[in-house]
Amino acid sequence: VTDDAQRQVCLDRPAQRIIALSPGATELLFSAGAGANIVGAVAFSDFPEAAKTIPRVGSYKRIDLEAALVLKPDLIIAWRSGNPLPQTEQLEALGFAVYYAEPLRFEGVSTTIERFALLAGTDVVGARVAEKLRQDIASLRDHYAQAARVPLFYQVWREPLMTINNDHLISEAIGVCAGVNVFGELPSLAPRISEEAVLEANPEVIVAGGMGEDDPSWLEPWKQFSALQAVKRNNLFFVAPSTLQRPTPRMVVGIRTLCAHLETARGRR
Repeated sequence: VTDDAQRQVCLDRPAQRIIALSPGATELLFSAGAGANIVGAVAFSDFPEAAKTIPRVGSYKRIDLEAALVLKPDLIIAWRSGNPLPQTEQLEALGFAVYYAEPLRFEGVSTTIERFALLAGTDVVGARVAEKLRQDIASLRDHYAQAARVPLFYQVWREPLMTINNDHLISEAIGVCAGVNVFGELPSLAPRISEEAVLEANPEVIVAGGMGEDDPSWLEPWKQFSALQAVKRNNLFFVAPSTLQRPTPRMVVGIRTLCAHLETARGRR
């Protein structure tokens, strides 16, 4: 198969011992029907439940190479922009098959599932899950195609303050809901910004992911800016980060939550 770094990844036989170097990759492998083949994963690989018991090989920021080598993988799934490149290149130099994943569009998520399934020999499961994701996204697009546009700021991190541009998968999710990313034209995929920049953009809605699955604390600091349109209209919303910040089929859940929030904002105009 061709990975997201446009490299050919070839295996002599379906992968039986896979290491996933991001929580999203772990979840995608389970979606592709290859969860039982994962022998190593990084910290915070917590979905589905079975992922929590997989042996750890460090974090996505710092791979425990010794732990990875002991597992003797026949396939390693790396996060192209998240894992330290010197470490993944070292794994390649040692002769391991490394697939670099970085789906930036929903079609890319579906395609990644299909590729993982091909590499793991679980083609039937992967094809079914990928097609359902395509249908779910298409249905949501159709539903909100005529909805009024809502300018919003999506906060991906608090310190430093970070957002996403229009090349990011989250921005595509925003577009599905007829939202408009106020920082979409910035050149960086995940740019750092200032509070002043947010105040100047004056979004109608602020959406934050928070530090956990039920922790909207990042929204609290914005309440001090009473002139901010999102604050005036009480349009400060939380979406569980694992449902919108990981490129997996669960993004459908996150998009539905996001779309519901934007419908609430429309009702407050």
